Amino acid sequence: MKPYADVIGDPIAQSKSPTIHGFWLGKLGIDAEYRACHVTAEGLADYLTARRADPLWRGCNVTMPHKQAIMPLLGRINPPADAIGAVNTVLPVAGSQLSGTNTDAAGFLEPLRAELAQAHYFRMARILGTGGAARAIIAALAAEGFTLVVAGRDPGKARALLDELAPGGEHHTPPLAHFADPTDFAFDDREGCLDLVINASSLGMIGQPPLPFDWSHAPPRSIAYDIVTAPRDTAFLQAARAAGHRTIDGLAMLIGQAAVAFEHFFGHPAPREHDAELRAILTQ
Repeated sequence: MKPYADVIGDPIAQSKSPTIHGFWLGKLGIDAEYRACHVTAEGLADYLTARRADPLWRGCNVTMPHKQAIMPLLGRINPPADAIGAVNTVLPVAGSQLSGTNTDAAGFLEPLRAELAQAHYFRMARILGTGGAARAIIAALAAEGFTLVVAGRDPGKARALLDELAPGGEHHTPPLAHFADPTDFAFDDREGCLDLVINASSLGMIGQPPLPFDWSHAPPRSIAYDIVTAPRDTAFLQAARAAGHRTIDGLAMLIGQAAVAFEHFFGHPAPREHDAELRAILTQ
């Protein structure tokens, strides 16, 4: 009988969230739990009804495929979830109501904060993938002044995402296959610019085919960012380093978004001074 939060999804066994939150609870000596709960689409409303009535429940994280389906079941959608159009964190509020927010955007931007604090002549991000994770990334980078190139198998889906999440910008939607073959394009001087290449898809994950991206499509001094967490060091990141680019792995976003949710759930900042130890545990 102790306070708890959980993570819901279908499937859910692969989630690293219980390990992350359990690690932080242990470091802080907080007598609480964080659980994984398998919830199907058909069981989503019943899950929320049961949790709403439980005084020990502090909220939940939401994974696929529920990030959008859960929104009509909540009493309030808070920023930035309203702009992103997806909820990954649900919190109880007064009067047995539930509110939804999104920590994915903050988690994604966290390892980029030093670069984003600088002034740039131009910012461009090539976002590879149009799935659920891309929503938060598109919204976050549009708010940071990036010109976006969103590439997927279906350019129409990419355009619909941009029209919804980043309207008005001069953004582009080439097919994903455009980046598979080498190019001899001569990039202009990128001094003072910030260029990102982001794998926002599941390609490259264990059990999935690799992401077809040739690094001749990336400007010099680009930053490669892969949201895949298994494996941590993907072929995408390895090829980026071989081409001379800096890299950010998927654990950065995973830990960053979890830290924001942890403080919501348990009222204490996550003990980030232990990130190296946590990363070692997550990659065992």
